[in-house]
Amino acid sequence: MLQPGLRTAFRSLLSFIRDLFSRGPFAFIVKRIRAYLAMDKSSHSSPLGLTEIINREPSVKELVSSFLTTKGAYHRNHSVIPQLDGARHFITVDGEVDNPFTLSVSQLRNDFQQHEVVCAMQCAGNRRHTMRTKLKEVHGVDWTDGAVMNCKWKGPRLRDVLMKAQLKDKDPENSLMNVAFACFQAPCEDDDYYGVSIELWRAMKMSEEVILALDMNDETLLPEYGFPVRVVVPGVAGARWVKWLDRITVQADESPNFYQQHDYKVLPPEATTWEIAEKYWSTVPSIQEMPVNSVVACPDDGETVKLSSDGCIEVKGYAVPTGSQGPVVRVEVSTDGGESWVDAELQDDKPQSKWTWALWKARVKAEKGEDKTIYSRATDAAGNTQPEFSQWNIRGVTYNGYGASWNVNIV
Repeated sequence: MLQPGLRTAFRSLLSFIRDLFSRGPFAFIVKRIRAYLAMDKSSHSSPLGLTEIINREPSVKELVSSFLTTKGAYHRNHSVIPQLDGARHFITVDGEVDNPFTLSVSQLRNDFQQHEVVCAMQCAGNRRHTMRTKLKEVHGVDWTDGAVMNCKWKGPRLRDVLMKAQLKDKDPENSLMNVAFACFQAPCEDDDYYGVSIELWRAMKMSEEVILALDMNDETLLPEYGFPVRVVVPGVAGARWVKWLDRITVQADESPNFYQQHDYKVLPPEATTWEIAEKYWSTVPSIQEMPVNSVVACPDDGETVKLSSDGCIEVKGYAVPTGSQGPVVRVEVSTDGGESWVDAELQDDKPQSKWTWALWKARVKAEKGEDKTIYSRATDAAGNTQPEFSQWNIRGVTYNGYGASWNVNIV
């Protein structure tokens, strides 16, 4: 593990290198190289992430090809991927409970009613690249727009497991307590284990649909997605969806782990260096629910598209609602810098729930020319609408400014 001073210097060096090759004429080339390398790694016969930490995303065009993300979903890891034996894996439930116990994966599958939920999961750093190139430099994995997936998950409700443990808090749906999740299977980059937490009320409310997932898209979880069990917290940042789960603890405070206390927080704009940021980590709340967002998937950045005979181009993308305030009810598209907007058609082939993304498309009038920008903006059922830009923060998290495709050539 790097010492804080070395870690800061290393991050600064990486930022300089990214800045050099991620702007101007290099940006489109670098994006294509990144996608190629990701596809090349996925073809290796050895277990994914066994010896290296894997962080990668698919092209957004590929991502929006189906409502359910069945292949090529993004990977976000802070450790190597452990290769676990599901028959020998156990989950401990303890803390502020009267009946602490240990569960096998078989018991999770057979002793509890299984609940199915379709929902989108986003990395908190999704679209970080836009924040750093359009606002100001940030620190973190240089995600473009593909660190999101929309899947069907199945497993017991966390609520049912906690009820078996007999919570000491007798009003858990209005509680200020927390539920901490931990994976001790592999040391992480910034801590000895991976640990985070969510609010107890969120875990206990039926409407929040928090589950301990055993299956993904009607198949047993793969190791890279958390086999044998991962937490699924709809509407909440993917950082809280702990993979390879082995401990659940009900406690008064949030998890003390690095990834709850010193990461995944929207620090104020004045925290412009790691040194300044130190005084804010303990006072800024941890990210839970993600904001409304949308992305333009087609045309891609730098792509050349042909104007149709009626003077239109086709634009496609995805949109996600704010936390539990879905579904997405409207997506608008602009080809004139936001001066005018056209409603897109929501394309989901199944009834929307409040947790899923919406795939959308639109035919919009456009003018021929080079270096055009195409914008999108989404609105959810609660009336939350994307702003043109969102607040800059040093970690580049929760960016939800207008979706955009840059430098499009229309001929």
